[in-house]
Amino acid sequence: MARNHVSQRHHVAWPTMGWLLKNPVSLLAFGFGVGLIRPGSGTWGTVLALVLWWPLQHWIAAPTLGVLLVVLAVLGIWICEHAGKAVGVADHVGIVWDEIVAMWLLLWVLPSNIGVVITAFVLFRIFDTTKPAPIAWLDEHFKGGLGVMLDDWIAALYAAVPIAVWWYFLWPAWQGAA
Repeated sequence: MARNHVSQRHHVAWPTMGWLLKNPVSLLAFGFGVGLIRPGSGTWGTVLALVLWWPLQHWIAAPTLGVLLVVLAVLGIWICEHAGKAVGVADHVGIVWDEIVAMWLLLWVLPSNIGVVITAFVLFRIFDTTKPAPIAWLDEHFKGGLGVMLDDWIAALYAAVPIAVWWYFLWPAWQGAA
């Protein structure tokens, strides 16, 4: 069943940039047009998140940024729901707001270190595309905007755990032993 769902997401009509510009909520959902890039629109959305993260983390204080990210994540449920209805596919592969916000949440909870950021990017994309349990189950059973956002939140959590364990426990222990 999940394969049909993924297939449906990929074999659909693609909106144009002109259509997105006439639909501001869909413009957000499609990552300001980045979601139109094929193949790998989710990866391109995650790259956009990285590019935008650097100024965000420097211009907005960490506590305020955390609140903003939670608001954007919750608002993302509505944004993705609205865009899915507008384009005619609830979880259109070009909708990348979920990747953008999940990556921002992931980066917000991790140390600001280039190695950590690269590792976070790679692990997030692996977990988001392979959908290990329970991500695939959540993706299959939660529909609409919540379903679009939820699997990416869990993929971000899956990426955060090994990085945090390494950074806060294993790396210091290894440094102390050296």
